[in-house]
Amino acid sequence: MKRVKLVLAYDGTNYCGWQMQPNGITVEEVLNKALKELLHEEIQVIGASRTDSGVHALGNVAVFDTESRIPAEKMCFALNQRLPMDIVVQSSCEVPLTWHPRKCNTIKTYEYRILNRKLPDPTVRLNSYFFYMPLDVEKMQEAADYLIGEHDFKSFCSIRTQIEDTVRTITGLTLKKDGDMITLRISGNGFLYNMVRIIVGTLIKVGTGYYPPSHMEQILDARNRNQAGPKAPAHGLTLVSIIEEEELKKEIHVENKYMDYIVVQREIMPKQKAYIIINRCVNEDFKRTILRLSKQAVRNGAKTVHICDREGRLCEGYTADYFTFRFDTSVYKMLLRRSLAWSKKEVPPIHFSELTDKNSLDFLQIQHQAFADVPNGASYSKKELIEIMDNPMAGAWLISDEKDSLIGVAEWEVKDTEFRIAMIGLLPKVQGQGYGKSILVAMSEQAKQYELPITLLVTSKNDRACMLYEMAGFVSTEKVSDWYVTEDELKQKKEEIEQYIVDQKSEKPVSSTEGFWN
Repeated sequence: MKRVKLVLAYDGTNYCGWQMQPNGITVEEVLNKALKELLHEEIQVIGASRTDSGVHALGNVAVFDTESRIPAEKMCFALNQRLPMDIVVQSSCEVPLTWHPRKCNTIKTYEYRILNRKLPDPTVRLNSYFFYMPLDVEKMQEAADYLIGEHDFKSFCSIRTQIEDTVRTITGLTLKKDGDMITLRISGNGFLYNMVRIIVGTLIKVGTGYYPPSHMEQILDARNRNQAGPKAPAHGLTLVSIIEEEELKKEIHVENKYMDYIVVQREIMPKQKAYIIINRCVNEDFKRTILRLSKQAVRNGAKTVHICDREGRLCEGYTADYFTFRFDTSVYKMLLRRSLAWSKKEVPPIHFSELTDKNSLDFLQIQHQAFADVPNGASYSKKELIEIMDNPMAGAWLISDEKDSLIGVAEWEVKDTEFRIAMIGLLPKVQGQGYGKSILVAMSEQAKQYELPITLLVTSKNDRACMLYEMAGFVSTEKVSDWYVTEDELKQKKEEIEQYIVDQKSEKPVSSTEGFWN
């Protein structure tokens, strides 16, 4: 069995959209039929985007599973011979059996073409919308700029949809005029039912002067379909491309008038952990925001989701759908009140090397091992290490023992009139041997040249570190944050059931006599 990915272009004029339905022929139906004839198997393709009746595509994506020996990359040539001229497979390739076109992070791009002139042009009638009133493209672009970023697009969603989460992110929205043709190009992480066509219809009202550009913000805030403009016709719309993210972004920061949050994804791959910091969020959006972000984190591969709400609404047992939050740890800021408790003579000898390009991979490897089981432990990228190296007010070290064996890492920075110890990490095999004290002594020596107070952050869950810092002379000055943790309970139950079935199948049957004599 193998899974084949197709990239499709089609003219949607003669089709009732992508998805199979009883009232007319669809792209999906034609594709399934052609694949069945080619492969002699019952095939059901899965499409990435269910385009509406009359909508065109240059880069829609679909997958299907097959036992065929035809090479995946050759599938497009064989398939195109059996498809009508208005549907063409642009490329085909094999993908993992777990790959799903609607369960990965993508950027979708659409274009909408408006023929803006007094009389229609029959040669472009099938892929553009004829609009005879003059349109002010500059004002339309000014209005479109309000839609850039993450927003609740409920005002731009057909009332027929049953979807609850109407928050989407638009990464780009431009309008260009070439002669009589205006082309709107819009990209984002996903689109609601009829969202692009309603945006176009609303921008046309701005272009005619019916709405001022600033009215777009009021339409967004209303979260009411009746406040937006009409839905533009389908035949002007084309799905241009669906581009999959090659890797997760290490960090996502979203800020608008309703919320300000950070999603840290750098530990999803190595540790299956995601961290979410809600700096600000209006109360009516709080629950659905943490639910949406938690679902996304799990979909991206996180097993546990750790959340900090700066406004203090989370508590033990707080629930959002099938996520229940438990208290995990508190983060405290500590300050060195007096001289460090030890001198250089009282601690094991260490050597430290400044972070460089040559030893950066060693740094990342040691750091990952040192913080594998530490609550809220960091996992840096090469890019972040470069930023540290380029910062004259920061530094990072690789720590070696007297035998020149690598045993740990450390990092510091001067910020906000403080010398901050950003990180001390030791390999598990050397923990408890006094090397943490040695690093603190070295940090204390480094801080002397700045004559600033020495501070650090520690989690209450990290007992070993708390004890070390208190012994050194650090005291807690303030609680910085409380963290809560949750898991996808539905996914967890599903995995438990699947494991139970596997265990039952693997058990050896016991005969009626076996066991009686034993």
